[in-house]
Amino acid sequence: MHKLECSAMCIFGQKWNPSETVRLTARILAKQKIHPERTQSEKLLGVKEFESHLDKLDNEKRELIQNDIAALHHFYSKHIEYPDNAALVVLFAQVNCNGFTIEDEELSHLGSAVFPDVALMNHSCCPNVIVTYKGTLAEVRAVQEIEPGDEVFTSYIDLLYPTEDRNDRLRDSYFFTCDCRECTTKEKDKEKLEIRKLSDPPSAEVVQDMIRYARNVIEKFRRVKHYKSPSELLEVCELSLDKMGSVFEDSNVYMLHMMYQAMGVCLYMQDWEGALRYGQKIIKPYSKHYPLYSLNVASMWLKLGRLYMALENRTAGMKALKKAIGIMEVAHGKDHLYISEIKKELEDH
Repeated sequence: MHKLECSAMCIFGQKWNPSETVRLTARILAKQKIHPERTQSEKLLGVKEFESHLDKLDNEKRELIQNDIAALHHFYSKHIEYPDNAALVVLFAQVNCNGFTIEDEELSHLGSAVFPDVALMNHSCCPNVIVTYKGTLAEVRAVQEIEPGDEVFTSYIDLLYPTEDRNDRLRDSYFFTCDCRECTTKEKDKEKLEIRKLSDPPSAEVVQDMIRYARNVIEKFRRVKHYKSPSELLEVCELSLDKMGSVFEDSNVYMLHMMYQAMGVCLYMQDWEGALRYGQKIIKPYSKHYPLYSLNVASMWLKLGRLYMALENRTAGMKALKKAIGIMEVAHGKDHLYISEIKKELEDH
């Protein structure tokens, strides 16, 4: 696999820029050519058996796949034997539906991969297992009691958001609507969409208008973060938080989303105090909105702990790091490298 990419990178030099999906698909094609037999990760399900949902792809998604196919040919044409275009469309659709995002202990993006047997699990917004990674291995760990005969459920998406938003994401990416307990009862939606307590409460119409604004600004930020400067991005966050804060409580998930983005910008700018202020606002509602043993909560405790330590607040730093370890020992396992690294940070301070 290394030789495949190394050869292509040498040819293109600085112009080498295939997307992660293209790189992953190229590796799958190369592996299928070199090792046509099933791999260790395909004991129950082979990559070729992945669901593609080809019949559900709209024109926009089909166009994106054709762009990926063109990039695959452009960057790898001298190094891979390709199937025909129809087969490539199926393969890209399969990768899009079944790929996993690999992240580090702070949930910073590392890459993408496929784990066929792990992809067999269905989704629930109240999952009883969590998938974490140890090198190139995916590990599935229970985060609830699971009785013999119970189905094992993981989550395909970020669970912070209210039911409508979660199902919009599931329909767009995975082509189904979730009917788990949380989606049918919507019992957490009121807290997730908490409205500011005012002497003159906002009308239902005002609230809906602000929800639409929040969804639009989240999408706007996703687009502009690739070309705006950090200071401009921080301004987008601050202006949107100021506007949404006239209607939403700080614990509202749309407020939390933009606070998280602002915290990320502050970290990038090495504004540790600014990052800490946002993190302190985020952690309590995160702990309420996310399921028990959430990696999102663990990573926030970890970031807070490291910020406290950097700002020489050792007591708060140790407390936060221990909170992170408590979650991660369940999610990652007590023998995971991340755990030993964080414990070493505690010892060093």
